[in-house]
Formats: sequence, C-alpha cells, structure tokens
Amino acid sequence: MPNSIVPKIELPAFAPLRTTATTAAPTRAALDRLDHLLVVAPRGTDAALARLPHGAHLSMLRSRAQKNEHDFASSRAANERGTGLTVGTFTPARGFTALTWAAKALRECLRGKPRTLGIALVGLADADARTAAESLLAAAGAAALELPAFKSERKPSTALASVRLFGAPSRLDLVVARAQTLGNDVARWFTALPPNVLTMGAYRKAVIELAKARGIATRFFGERQLEKLGAGAFLAVARGNATRDAGILHLKYRPARAAAPNVALVGKGVVFDTGGTNLKSHAGMLDMHTDMQGSAVALGTLLALAELRVPFGVDAWLAITENRLGSDAYKPQDLITAVDGTTIQVIHSDAEGRMVLADTLALAAREKPTVIVDYATLTGACVTALTERYSGVFANRTAANALLQQAGSDSGERVWPFPMDDDYDELLKSDVADIKQCSVETAGDHILGARFLSRFVPKTIPWVHVDLSAGQHKGGLAHVPTEITGFGVRLTVELLTRTTGGAADLARRLDA
Repeated sequence: MPNSIVPKIELPAFAPLRTTATTAAPTRAALDRLDHLLVVAPRGTDAALARLPHGAHLSMLRSRAQKNEHDFASSRAANERGTGLTVGTFTPARGFTALTWAAKALRECLRGKPRTLGIALVGLADADARTAAESLLAAAGAAALELPAFKSERKPSTALASVRLFGAPSRLDLVVARAQTLGNDVARWFTALPPNVLTMGAYRKAVIELAKARGIATRFFGERQLEKLGAGAFLAVARGNATRDAGILHLKYRPARAAAPNVALVGKGVVFDTGGTNLKSHAGMLDMHTDMQGSAVALGTLLALAELRVPFGVDAWLAITENRLGSDAYKPQDLITAVDGTTIQVIHSDAEGRMVLADTLALAAREKPTVIVDYATLTGACVTALTERYSGVFANRTAANALLQQAGSDSGERVWPFPMDDDYDELLKSDVADIKQCSVETAGDHILGARFLSRFVPKTIPWVHVDLSAGQHKGGLAHVPTEITGFGVRLTVELLTRTTGGAADLARRLDA
C-alpha cells in the first residue's frame, strides 16, 4: 500500500479529564448544570439522601436498587435538562475491588453519553470517601479516553469531558489522579494503533514530539550507532526488518538539581512481531501490533512522574523495532554478541523481546541509575501461570517482592512475584556461548526470560522486571474499560510515590 494513503499519527491533546472538587453538597442549581449525577452513599443513609436536591427521587432509586439486589439504580431528574440520576452503594474496599466497583458505576452513568458528570459522596467515613473518590476519578479518566479510530465518517466526540466532585474528602490529591490518568491514557493509546500507522519511524517521531512539548530531552540511538556500540542482540532482531529505522530512544526527565537518573524505565517496543524465522500462526499474530506496550507503559510512567514533578531524575529507554521475516532475519543457532560482550546462542527467533531488552538494559545501566524497572509483553508462560488478571514481577532483590505486592494491592494493578534462584541458570547453559537465549523446553519460560535479562543488569543496581500478562484483558480490567489495559503505570507511580519515598528510598529498602 502506498504510504500516501496510510493514515498518519495525529497525537491527541492527552489532557486528562477536567476535574474539580468541593466539600459542599450539590445544590439544585449545580445539579441543573450537569448531564448526569452519581450519588454514592454507604448502606443506611436514606435520611442524608433525602436532604439532597430531588431527595425523594434519590431515596426511591436507593430502595429500588436494594430490592433488586443491585449496586446501582438510575433514572432522570424532573428538571429542564432531564439530568440523569444514579444512586450507588459503596461498601468499604480498596485497590482492585474498589476500582472494579467504580468501573461498574461509570458504565451505569455513561449509558446516556453525558459530557458533564457530577459525583456526590454522602455519609461516607473520610477514608472510605477518599477511596471511593480516587477510584471513581480513575474510572472516569479511563472511560473518557477515545482510542484511535480511522473510520471514514467522523462523528463528534461523545466522550465524558468533565467531572465535578461534591462532598470531597480531606487530603484528596487530584494531581495524582490526573497524572495516573495521563500515563495510562498514553500507554493505551499508542498500544492500540495499527502496525502500518505506528511504524518504527512514526513511533519515534510521535514520542519525540510528545516529550518536547513537556520539556523532556530525547536522544535516539539508530542502527548505525548501535552497531558502533556493539549492540548485537538488538540488531539481530532488527536485521529482518524491511527498513533501517529501528533503534533505542532515550528520554530524560530532570528536575532541578537532579543531574543523574534515579530510576530508569526500560520498555520492549516491538511494533510488530511476526515471530521471525520461527513464524507465528495466523491467530498468534493478530494482536502482535500490541507487542510494543512495554515501551508505551515506560513512556506513560515517565510522563506521569514528570506531571507529578517528582524530585528525582527519571529516564525511559524504548527499544523500538519490528521482528520480521526478511532474507537477513536472525535464526536459531546464530551466535550473537551483546553490547556488554556477552555471547548469546539463539534458540528461537520468537524470543526476540529478551534480545532487544538485553542491550537496552545494559545501555541504561551505563548511566548508573539507582533503580531499573523494565516492562515487556515477554512470555505466554506468564499468562498461563497467572491469566490476564495479574502481571508477573521478578527482581534481583528478594526484598522487592513485598514492596511490589503492596504497590500492586494499593494501586489495583495486582502482581505476583516469581522465583529468581541462581540454579535456574542451568537451563540456559550453552556449550558454545556464554548463555542460551532461552530453553528448548517451554516450561517456566517467564522465569528463564527474567534470568536471561538479569545477566545484563549489574548486581549493584536493584532491578525489577514486569512481565505484562495483564496488559490485555477482554472486557477491561479494574477501572479500565478497554481490552488494552495500560497496566504498569499506576503500579510504578504507587511504588515510587506512596509505597516508598522515591527511587533512592526504594533502593535503600531493597539493599537494607
């Protein structure tokens, strides 16, 4: 297809949902300005509902929901606008459960495609009100994103445009909600793009444009420069591509007085994965334009942390390539030398993710970050082990496991740690090279993939690998309504801002 008729990337504003908050209850005048009002209360607060505008109607909706054993009931107010009304009951919960409840609430409210949504919290204890508010704002932000669409007939947007929160709890941080929404939106939007639109070159240019608008510096290591650096593992995968514009994009966020990176975020950015010489089946290739979502999560996380103006430096390293079946494509039993001098015996060309990440991790480590976190849709074995509801985490510090699980529980992006014992390396021993790319057997490939990657991170640097088995989930996951979940942004923001006091504090805890 000629390039002239392939749609070009048109970056959206990536402006998270406009959100305001007040501690006051909604007035009749405020309600009349809304397309829809969601009223959230605990059980047994009918008197508080009755004091709100259209209180008798709200109490009737609550009774209807309870009689039918439903979480929500909806109707319309008898005002000129016909404002939609939904009453919901919040049972104390946190993390994934609270976010899943919030997603149900938003689905109920958005049936009539409102542009303005009010959320009134009534009678909740402060901690419960904060959890309910944060969960509903996350769900509203996720629902408001319009994923890329290329239909010939364009219709006006019907997406939610603004949220007004009434009865807001104390210490509610709208900045964190906006930052997490921004990062998740970016991760999902790029991942959803078709592969002939999100080409390697188009991806690089779009990310550079996005970074420049936010004052984030970029540097691109193209194939020629990577060849000079000796990045043979990355270049082996890129060899089969039809064009020579693969490479590693380095982004740098630096607040005042932060010269060095405190955390490096590394992402697998394989914009289309055919499997290479070991060609995938038809069904196995249908979603392979999403094999770059590790890089999109790294990018989204960097932007979220920059939006929060965290006081530590953050790098993102995006390994951007395809894995195509060309005349020069790498193949089983090739011998490859990585950028750090490690020799690799290739076993399977569809284990390309660990190849491109090997060099990218090694280059990121040269900058001496305090902590490295990488993200990749690396293995089907992790999906087999956990399904698409959890993602797997692996670390070179045992102390990381508890912190990651806590961050996963609090953020609603649940993770499960896997073993990283040294004896797994016996399955990667090679007679002709320093290490095998993978085992001929498939058992435990998610663990072996992590063990392979660990070789390219100095033992002095704490490192976490996230195998994104929950990067896609049919019907959405937690607060996210789309199959592409953007999993990893909330987890990392939580880890670096709430579970710990930043990258330096995380490193201290891991090395204590």
